[in-house]
Amino acid sequence: MRRLQRLAERTPAGRERYVDLLRALAITMVVLGHWGVTVIGRNSAGQLTGHSALGDLRWAYPLTWLAQVIPVFFLVGGYANAASLTRLRGRGGDAIGWLIDRSARLVRPTTMLLLVLTAAAAVAWARGAKPAQIREVFWFATIPLWFLVAYLVAVVLTPPMYALHRRLGLAVPLVLVVLVGLGDLGRLTGPEELSYGNYLFGWLAIHQLGFAWHDTRAAPPPTGQTAPPQTETDAAGQTPPPQAETDAAGPSTPDRPGVRRTRLPISRRAGLVFLAGGLGALLLLTVLGPWPVAMLTVPGERLDNATPPSLALLAVAAFQLGLILLLRGPAERLLRRTGPWQLVIGVNLVVLTVFLWHLTAAILLIGLLDAIGTLPTPAVGTAAWWAWRVPWLLLLSAVLAVLVAIFGPVEARSGRHRTGRRNGRSTPARAVLAVAAYAAVVAALLLNSTTPKQAPEPLGAPVPALVAYLAGAGVLRLLRSGWGTRG
Repeated sequence: MRRLQRLAERTPAGRERYVDLLRALAITMVVLGHWGVTVIGRNSAGQLTGHSALGDLRWAYPLTWLAQVIPVFFLVGGYANAASLTRLRGRGGDAIGWLIDRSARLVRPTTMLLLVLTAAAAVAWARGAKPAQIREVFWFATIPLWFLVAYLVAVVLTPPMYALHRRLGLAVPLVLVVLVGLGDLGRLTGPEELSYGNYLFGWLAIHQLGFAWHDTRAAPPPTGQTAPPQTETDAAGQTPPPQAETDAAGPSTPDRPGVRRTRLPISRRAGLVFLAGGLGALLLLTVLGPWPVAMLTVPGERLDNATPPSLALLAVAAFQLGLILLLRGPAERLLRRTGPWQLVIGVNLVVLTVFLWHLTAAILLIGLLDAIGTLPTPAVGTAAWWAWRVPWLLLLSAVLAVLVAIFGPVEARSGRHRTGRRNGRSTPARAVLAVAAYAAVVAALLLNSTTPKQAPEPLGAPVPALVAYLAGAGVLRLLRSGWGTRG
């Protein structure tokens, strides 16, 4: 509590605290949503099975327009990535140094998860567990990594995409939306391969809006004056307060010619326009159009709005952006109070840890309750199932709190040691190694996410994926020590 109080007191006056609140709320909704729709049952052989309850709760489909919060992550991620990139460049750093900095907060907590799960899989294999069963448990625990793959790609593309944003502004997300539409057409009429680009175009479109939001913080200095230096504090009390996978959102750089066309409209009127336009497009695309109403994966549905992102999901993003803008004023007033702001800082200190470990918490609780013979398996939608939701969520929260207490410090410490503070320029060798290592990490996580959940993998993940990931993470760790920097 003392540390949170210190961080709250050192928060710069110009910080966009709302970005931090949105990240904390989004991660909370993801965790509660995954836990809330989980259905545990048994097959004919008495073995435990699990699936999502959404297929049996059709009335809840419109609620997913709020529950699908991955667009919020990419929106605030774009804001924070733009803020940290411009800040590092202002101190003389370069894009490679920035990428290595970002990898610390993302890769270190992920490495801890994979090492622990792999060790557990090895023990289970040694004790006679079937490789297919090991893979199924590992697959479930690492479901959050599919999002991390998409976000890691957005991070590595931030320097060129931000440069494009500075040149073309809001035209960039508009073009990306058109490309998503073409991908949707391919998914509906063929060939389906045309839609694969939507995995990139859809999330990048929202990420670009985060850049545009960041530009609203850029204010020109008074005539005849230079811009004052930016002062911010971090997790150790020296740069911005800790954020999850991204640095948050400190004051921006001075205005520049043409910046107004790159800014996101954030007035109340703009919020209403986004809200109404997004909702109208959403109704046309889902109720009257071909896309499912649900924005989360529903077992048995032919189409899925999130894999890859569809125009309907982008309409949800516009609808959510409208809500975000309309609630911004009251939220900012709330966050000026010490208590709420300390809570937001505390969540952001370990937000990626919470995200990565929340399904592992479910596995541990299910295993414990099953071992002691007290695991309820009521049918979805019954009174017993609904009554079990409250103790289920409370017990899961307790298990997750223990995991966060154990593994959260890895994430919290990862923001304290940054190569960007050295202000050096990267050598060509350092740049090549950084990109190759980062690509190895992304490819490894992608390989794990696309490997079937019942593949016979005695270590849980494919061995090539584990080797590639650990090699990439190891090189990034070496580079974070400052190797290959000149100046």
